[in-house]
Amino acid sequence: MDIDKVIKKYIPMSETAFYILLSLKKPKHGYGIVKHVEEITFGRIHLGSGTVYGTLTKMQKDGIIAVFADEQRKTVYEMTAIGKSLMAAEVSRLKELYENALKYEEVNDDEDL
Repeated sequence: MDIDKVIKKYIPMSETAFYILLSLKKPKHGYGIVKHVEEITFGRIHLGSGTVYGTLTKMQKDGIIAVFADEQRKTVYEMTAIGKSLMAAEVSRLKELYENALKYEEVNDDEDL
C-alpha cells in the first residue's frame, strides 16, 4: 500500500494505534508493546492482547510494520519506512492540534473565534 493510501486510512490515528506504532520505534514483541504503552502512559492505558495482535495484524497487512524476527514463540515487529512516514504525519497533525489548543484555550466564551 502506498503512503497516501495509508495516511488516508489511518489519520487521524486512534490512541491505541498511535501508541502501538510509537512503541515500535525499536523492534518489540507484543508483550513488550503492552508494557511500553503502560509505562509511557503511566498506567492510563492497558492494552489487551486481542487489541494489540489485531492491530499488529492490520498494520502488517498494510505495510506499516513488518516482522523483524521470530524468537522462541515471540514474534518481534518493527516499523517500516511507510510506518515511519505515517508516524511523522500523525505527529505533525498532533503538534498543530496542540499549538491551536494552547493558542485558543484562554479565549473568553463571549469572544468569536
